[in-house]
Amino acid sequence: MTDAGTAPTLVVGLGCQRGCPVSTLRALLDQALQAHQIELHQIKALASIDLKRDEPALTELAEQLGLPVSFFSSAQLTPYQSLLSHHSQIAFERTGCYGVAESAALALAEQLADAPATLLVPRQKYAQATLALACAPRIPR
Repeated sequence: MTDAGTAPTLVVGLGCQRGCPVSTLRALLDQALQAHQIELHQIKALASIDLKRDEPALTELAEQLGLPVSFFSSAQLTPYQSLLSHHSQIAFERTGCYGVAESAALALAEQLADAPATLLVPRQKYAQATLALACAPRIPR
């Protein structure tokens, strides 16, 4: 077991359609965590694209979980394109990014850990939302 100083940084990336209910995001999160045997307390933060900054479900989910949520521009997410498990043309047409959930998770995990991130849980699609979980090693200083 690792201590908090060396525990990996786990970040959930989320994408959703306008008006997506918070219950849909929570169901998707709970399902992914259970399937991959990850405890909710291990998640450090949530991430999405800046176009979703005013999406109530994302804000509500962050509040329910007591987690910060960060938003990135499509330009900030573009460097992660080669790491995506799925390239969505529809997402690109709407956001300028081929994969919001995966890219946002990778970007924030890397930023928080100051180390390269990888996808622990690739894109999961559920109703009106997508989720991905990225992991970056915590490098002892």
